[in-house]
Amino acid sequence: MSAKKQSNVKRFAPKLKIKKGDRVVVIAGKDKGAEGEVLQIFPAKNRAIVDQVNLVKKHTKVTQDNPGGINDTPASIHISNLMLLDATGTPTKVGRRLENGKLVRYSKKSGEIIK
Repeated sequence: MSAKKQSNVKRFAPKLKIKKGDRVVVIAGKDKGAEGEVLQIFPAKNRAIVDQVNLVKKHTKVTQDNPGGINDTPASIHISNLMLLDATGTPTKVGRRLENGKLVRYSKKSGEIIK
């Protein structure tokens, strides 16, 4: 009587409301209120890297090209702690709807389509 082994592998990546290049604001955490542009998204981990947010110290070794030292680099932050900024610059929830046979994102606060 062996128990069936459960794997933690997800079959499908979740559909995220935030994309690379979006302007976002941090709504929770040590950088609450900070704004920045999304540089990279990790859908499998539900995390994103935002420019100049969640900075960590990174020690780099001296090489021929790099003088080395301690640099500030942005670390990933969970998507649930981010909120999209719409065209007016206010934080808004994101909805999805069909327009002309295509699924588009729109601002729930103003109703405008997000490019």
